[in-house]
Amino acid sequence: MTDIFQTFKPQHPLVARYVDYYYLEIKPANVSNQFICFPHFNTTLSLYKSHVRTADAEMVFTPGGQPLQLFTPLREKVLLVKRLGPLHRVVIVFHPLGIQQFYAGIDFTDFIKDVAFFSPQELDLLLGTTDTNELINYLDRFLFDRFTGFKIDLLDHCINYIFRHAEGFSVGDFSAHSQVSRRHLNRLFQTHLGVSVKRFYEIVLFRKTIKQKLFVTPQENFTRLAYEFNFNDQSHFNKIYKKFTANTPAQFFKRGTLLGHTDTFWHLLK
Repeated sequence: MTDIFQTFKPQHPLVARYVDYYYLEIKPANVSNQFICFPHFNTTLSLYKSHVRTADAEMVFTPGGQPLQLFTPLREKVLLVKRLGPLHRVVIVFHPLGIQQFYAGIDFTDFIKDVAFFSPQELDLLLGTTDTNELINYLDRFLFDRFTGFKIDLLDHCINYIFRHAEGFSVGDFSAHSQVSRRHLNRLFQTHLGVSVKRFYEIVLFRKTIKQKLFVTPQENFTRLAYEFNFNDQSHFNKIYKKFTANTPAQFFKRGTLLGHTDTFWHLLK
């Protein structure tokens, strides 16, 4: 079997409201593989066929071992991922508050590796095929069967407002407009997303610039990109990239690799 990295979208309308995309990653001859991924407003649930996660956060293949289910929360820092041995995983990429629609009573603000999100029978099906159409059907059905719904009107309203007005969002202005205190807003964001309102907004704006550069206007220079997204100046734009990637914008895009057909943009290491 050759290496595979394929992204694909959910087809069930309800599931598609809360899941951005799925992907399948297979590296049968992998010995050691590392990559750096960057802050994102999405969260992920990774299903590894036969791995353990060590205290050093390495993903290690264990022959004949049990599947590992790992939830990765919304992050505001660079994450180094190291995988040892053959690799087979299926990943669900959720929109903000997406996973809460299917699983209740769990703290989703930190890494989770000790929850059975899917049953052994479901994992056998999900990790037993490389047919993306089959995977879509399984994932859509298993998630739909778990749908419980989660909604906090103020939180939803603020998240949607940030996405629509990321270029000019102000926590103070939104707080005054909604007649709710900044403290209450931040409490909601910290409880359900793990970051403050301001940090969430900065991550959204950061990811919007990446999407623009990768898919809309790849030839656009960074000065123009900074202006388009209403950064104060080029220095402010560079500062955001330094904070979230430890790279300048030019370094970040030069070193990155786009995987699949979505915004999975990693720095691949040897």
